[in-house]
This record gives sequence, structure tokens and C-alpha cells, in this order.
Amino acid sequence: MEYTNLGGPGGPRVSTLCLGTLPFGTRIDEAAAFAVLDRFHEAGGTFIDTANTYAFWEPGATGAESELVIGRWMRSRGVRDELVLATKVGALPDPPGSAWPECAEGLSAPVIRREVEKSLRNLGTDRIDLYYAHIDDRRTPVAETMGAFGELVEAGKIGRAGCSNFAAWRVEESRGAAVAAGVPDYAAVQQRYTYLRPRPGADFGVNPHASEELLDYLGTRPELTFTAYTTQLTGAYTDPGKEVPEQYRHQGSERRLKVLAEVAAELGATANQVVLAWALGGEPPVLPIVGASTTAQLDESLGAVGLRLPAELRKRLDDVD
Repeated sequence: MEYTNLGGPGGPRVSTLCLGTLPFGTRIDEAAAFAVLDRFHEAGGTFIDTANTYAFWEPGATGAESELVIGRWMRSRGVRDELVLATKVGALPDPPGSAWPECAEGLSAPVIRREVEKSLRNLGTDRIDLYYAHIDDRRTPVAETMGAFGELVEAGKIGRAGCSNFAAWRVEESRGAAVAAGVPDYAAVQQRYTYLRPRPGADFGVNPHASEELLDYLGTRPELTFTAYTTQLTGAYTDPGKEVPEQYRHQGSERRLKVLAEVAAELGATANQVVLAWALGGEPPVLPIVGASTTAQLDESLGAVGLRLPAELRKRLDDVD
């Protein structure tokens, strides 16, 4: 495993791959989830990502399932202090079963204070290392949100705050509000990002692909760690049984997939591994959040650690229109 600092040089050390746990406790049962978590930990993985919403949309689920599984695993293995743990607030339907995202709980101070206590209980811990604003909330002033996160940092309940699915200008507005209030600003930005580019006008709802503006913004702010989800397109790069999502279906993607396959063959790697290596070595640097339902899937992702793309191969990948 390789490591970097979260939120700039002074931040905690984290593995350069983060384990995403969205289906744990719902589509992936506890035994399988424990096996994946064990393998990640054995490989030196330290960074784990969950949310208070995972996965409320599954039959009979509440959104607490992933946090609860991780909490039980940490207690059974005694590994809490070896991990950097991230969870999220703001996207859970309120009340349960209501329309989403129209009735997402939002990022008001009362919601943040209430939900952090629930997540702490679910995870069986006294602190959350990175607490994300899960989706943007235009109804709540950013000063209120940042103030609430600042209170939690001061109380020792969270280490740092981050934001997910925000436009670049909203990230900057939030960070400015934090500076004005004298509270810690965001340490990380999480966004959808992968090698394929979305077609113009593609709609991802409240979970957008990282824009060129956001990438440019992050490239000038090394104090912000860029964590990316769906980097492997949930297996569509390598699994013939999975289709490339509709938002990425266009002729440019066909050309990119062809070059990706060529580069993978030249390196003796899988397309998934090349995509992860491309992200890890890019500008701005990307810390991918990898998902796995089996240890074999996780091992494929772990195989990308240390895979370096020679400059000419990276250029070939990047130059495809």
C-alpha cells in the first residue's frame, strides 16, 4: 500500500486507495463485508468511506446498515485506531420514505448535530475522522453549516470536514465562510470521476461528474484532497455483463475504451488497474474510492498500487478526444 496526507501535509496519513462500503449490510451480507474489510486492512488499507444513507433505497433498509457493519467489524477486530474513517451527512430522506432528493435532510446545524450522534453510535466510536457534507443544500447558509462542523471539530467528535457533490464555487464559498468564522475549512472534496468523459449535457442528478472547473480549482489547492467515487464505473470497464452508464455513451468513449484496452495489454494489467493508476498519478492527484463485493475484486484494485504509467502511455490516454 502507498500513503498520502489527507487535507495537505499536516493532515493524517491515509492509504491512497479508500474502501467504499455503500452496499455493506444490504446487497453484501455481513460475512462477505467482513472478508473484504479484513483483506483491505491486511493489505495496509487505512481509509474507509461510508455514509448515513447507505443504502436507504434497498428494500427494508434505513441507511444505517453500512455504518453498523463497519462498527461491528471494528469492534470485533480491535482496529479502530488504525483507521481513518469517513462518513457523511445531509442526504438522508427526512422523514424516512419521503421523496428524494427533494426531502433530503440538508445541512442545517440541528441536522448535523443530530446525525453525528447517530453515526457515532452506529460506528461504535467516539470520533469520525472525516465528516462530509454529502450533497449541497442551497436552503441553508454555508456559514451555518461550516459553523456546525467547526463545533464538532472543537468538541473532538470529528477530525475534519469535507464536502461531496458540490460545485466549485460552492466549495469556495463554504471555505470562505469557514475562514470568516475562524473555524476549520474543508479538507477534502468527493466527486464522481473516471477516465471516460460524460457526454455534453449528461444528467447525474445530485451526484455530478467532476467538472473541468472543479478539477482546475482542486489543482491549485493542495490543501484539499480530491477523493473520487465510481472511478471504475462499478465494473463496466472489465465486466462484459455490465454496460457503460448511459451518461458516458458516445463516440469519444468508444475511442477511449479502445486506447485503454491497448494500454492495459501493453502493461499486462487490467483496464480497472490502468484507470486507477491514471487517476492516482493525475493532476490534480486523485484518491479513488474503490468498491468490492468480493476479495477477488478488491485484489484487482489493490494491484493498481505501485502501477506507474510511463509518460507516453499517459499521453496516449489523455489525448483521446
